[in-house]
Amino acid sequence: MSNGDEKYWYNLETGQVEFGMISASADRVGPFDTEVEASRAPEKLKERSRAWAEEEAAENGWDAGTGKGAE
Repeated sequence: MSNGDEKYWYNLETGQVEFGMISASADRVGPFDTEVEASRAPEKLKERSRAWAEEEAAENGWDAGTGKGAE
């Protein structure tokens, strides 16, 4: 058994937590150490996406509050 077979995964297609690499890799995110962590995958993905977008905006000068580019 590989290491991923002993972890929890979140299936994006079904919205279910799975133990082991059951689903196709395109349909799952993880691995997670616990079932609870895997069940929080959608929120975690949104948090990370938001953080990456904010980081990219700051790097490119797109961040809010500068007053530039809105004119």
